[in-house]
Amino acid sequence: QVQLVESGGELVQAGDSLRLSCAASGLGFSTYTMGWFRQAPGKEREFVAASSRMFGATYYADSVKGRFTISRDNAKNALYLQMNSLKSEDTAVYYCAAAYRIRSSYSDSGGYDYWGQGTQVTVSS
Repeated sequence: QVQLVESGGELVQAGDSLRLSCAASGLGFSTYTMGWFRQAPGKEREFVAASSRMFGATYYADSVKGRFTISRDNAKNALYLQMNSLKSEDTAVYYCAAAYRIRSSYSDSGGYDYWGQGTQVTVSS
């Protein structure tokens, strides 16, 4: 049974930093592309970042480029999202996702096979 469990979300002030973690089990972690998505109240789920299974290439949404960093530790089956210079518009539930094979684009949520339950990040201005 595949499980993705996010942690690290909390209430922070604008300009603060936060690190999210995703613990994966029940899958060959190193063979999966891993991604972070987020969903704000009243909005659709949106792509944040992805870490390719091949060569560890990374991809980011324009809105977080330069502020967020995705990383993975294949030995620990763990995915991370370092978030710096947080803004109020970063407030959302953040989800970890796993894709065995990306069919279209890394930002397409439909291409991911497994999802975590999410962790809430609230940025107060």
